Amino acid sequence: MKPEISVVDLRKYFGEVKAVDGVSLEVNPKSIVSIIGPNGAGKTTLLNLVSGLIKPDSGRVYFRGRDVTGWSPAKLVKLGLARCFQISNVYDTLTVLDNVRAALHSVRRAAFSLKSTYYSIQSVNEKAKEVLELFNLWDKREKTPTELSHGDRKLLDIAISYALAPKAMLLDEPTAGMSIREKRRTVDVIKMLRDKLGVTVMLVEHDLDVVYEISDEVIVMHEGKVIARGKPEEIKRVQAVREVYLGE
Repeated sequence: MKPEISVVDLRKYFGEVKAVDGVSLEVNPKSIVSIIGPNGAGKTTLLNLVSGLIKPDSGRVYFRGRDVTGWSPAKLVKLGLARCFQISNVYDTLTVLDNVRAALHSVRRAAFSLKSTYYSIQSVNEKAKEVLELFNLWDKREKTPTELSHGDRKLLDIAISYALAPKAMLLDEPTAGMSIREKRRTVDVIKMLRDKLGVTVMLVEHDLDVVYEISDEVIVMHEGKVIARGKPEEIKRVQAVREVYLGE
């Protein structure tokens, strides 16, 4: 099986800080891979490198076998790699429905430029309804994001990214600040992305209960390096992980 996402010897330094220091990893198609580690481990910087927000000092990033090192986020989205942000990235002045419509319009323009028939069967409005129903947000379609709960706003962010028709999605702390009920809904949505929609998911998450429930593989970072990787049940038993992440 060829990896959906792979990085090879990736490095990013900020002065004397080695935020990402020689990281290599692979993410298989239609899997959920979680990146964990203490604050300052380099997790979000790694996502920023993969998603094109920043460029690496050295190393390569590959998506679906293609070298995409240094590509812009917009160019990566067209290729099928979408990024959700830790701070929800939506238009507060638009309704929930119009936020999704805006994402769909951007995809449709790109699709037409590629002579694709992705949207020839149904209208943007029909697709927007489908997306919002999928994420249980249709009944909130006329609200603005500022009127949503924290959990619903984060779900809207994921829904908008899904509307971009990605093959893979990068999520940065998708359950941060959520209530137990909101976390449950978000966990179910992330599982749905993989199990029902066939989307590959690479995420950063601090809640280990969430990580262990949803992940096919867990990657542990510390001081810019990968110190362990494996299935959730394997990671639980690694003493080095317990020492750097749990303080034991």
